Amino acid sequence: MKARTRVAPSPTGDPHVGTAYMALFSYCYAKKTGGEFILRIEDTDAERSTPESEATILDSLRWLGLDWDEGPDVEGPHGPYRQSERSDIYGQYAERLIADGHAFRCFCTRERLAEVRASQMKAGETTRYDGHCINISTDDAAALMAAGEACVVRMKIPEEGVCTVKDELRGDIEIAWSQVDMQVLLKADGNPTYHLAVVVDDHLMEITDIIRGEEWISSAPKHILLYEYLGWPMPKLVHMPLLRNPDKSKLSKRKNPTSIGYYKAMGFLPEALLNYLGMLGWSMPDGEEKFTLDEMIENFDLSRISLGAPVFDVDKLSWLNGRWLRETLDDGQFADRVTEWALNRDNLLKIIPLVKERVDVFSQLAPMISFFAEGMPELSPESLKVKNVEEEDVKKILQFSLWRLEAQILWERDPLNQLFVDLAESLGLKLRDVLAPIFVAISGKPVAPPLFDSMAILGPDICRARLRHAVSVLGGVSKKQVKRLEKEYKEL
Repeated sequence: MKARTRVAPSPTGDPHVGTAYMALFSYCYAKKTGGEFILRIEDTDAERSTPESEATILDSLRWLGLDWDEGPDVEGPHGPYRQSERSDIYGQYAERLIADGHAFRCFCTRERLAEVRASQMKAGETTRYDGHCINISTDDAAALMAAGEACVVRMKIPEEGVCTVKDELRGDIEIAWSQVDMQVLLKADGNPTYHLAVVVDDHLMEITDIIRGEEWISSAPKHILLYEYLGWPMPKLVHMPLLRNPDKSKLSKRKNPTSIGYYKAMGFLPEALLNYLGMLGWSMPDGEEKFTLDEMIENFDLSRISLGAPVFDVDKLSWLNGRWLRETLDDGQFADRVTEWALNRDNLLKIIPLVKERVDVFSQLAPMISFFAEGMPELSPESLKVKNVEEEDVKKILQFSLWRLEAQILWERDPLNQLFVDLAESLGLKLRDVLAPIFVAISGKPVAPPLFDSMAILGPDICRARLRHAVSVLGGVSKKQVKRLEKEYKEL
């Protein structure tokens, strides 16, 4: 049977390697069956979703070679493929659930819900909605709404028994209904929550197999129940193990670079990164670790997916990338890839205006611009010192700058300049004292081309990674320090 799979990222930040991981397995499964792979953009979080983030997601997946059969930029019969363009669809299904007795309008205030939650926590109970509004009649609900009372739509959950989640990898998983909350389906502003939108979209887009991370297992009963309430066939579920840091914690940017763009900017081959993501959760029948996307598709079988916690090890990825460089590329292809990566005309035309007035002979260029094609600069606590600024305050400057840059969308010279002007003012420091450690963290040198122009060329992934590297050189930030700094940061 031909499968229809999907990947559905939210355009709220840098495209994550975890997104590529799920996309790869969804892609391979669909192609193995002769089916289709769909890209859907889940942008119902209007405050955080941006067109720039969506464009970066599309560029990153295409760079990896994971092309989609239907998506926001590829016409198909199941569009639109952005949730924000489907908002008129979800309300009708919420109303249908209410009419069929499977959902209800809830008028509880945030204050009441907070009190209920606090009481349940104090009693050691599972925190969940207590059903306060479940018996409000249709007429009473209409009267309250006419009077201007705000409400949400919640789904009803069985009071007793268990839900059996049929997982293609894990077998049957039983979850007691007493552990499942009466999920909000439609918010007070009329927008759907993730849980309603994902079920409606997957059904209307005829998704047959859902491959997603294991963190969604606890939400599966809600989705299964919605399919049942709406009388729709349930897609097959495959819950993949999550990628981990070397210390077995969930993969996070604080401990490991997680952005696809970072690995592209660092000069990894897309084939090698895709190969590595594949081998983290799956194995070839002959045990060979180096394989192409086509070879993975040809040999793909869900039974070969490992349920162990896959550790994303950058050193192992580098080793695999080295194999690809040496075993797959001849000298001409190697030269082409290096040129495509960094030493191309477009990049040089951006850099030359920054250094042309400082150069008398071409041989002066290499040391001056080498940081544009480096990974992490060689730093020491000594190199990051700032006169009249304590080391802990330097670390604070770097960490606060990183948090500001992680939220920065427009990555251009003038907005970056203004970001640091504002930060210096908020900290009550001179701009030069704030910029001094940033300059060294980004370039690895006390003297280099103009900072903000250089940052614009390097791009957000490398700049943020270099600031994290600088913080680690100063000893890093403990969990206790993070809480203290976050509190101080919010007060700026």
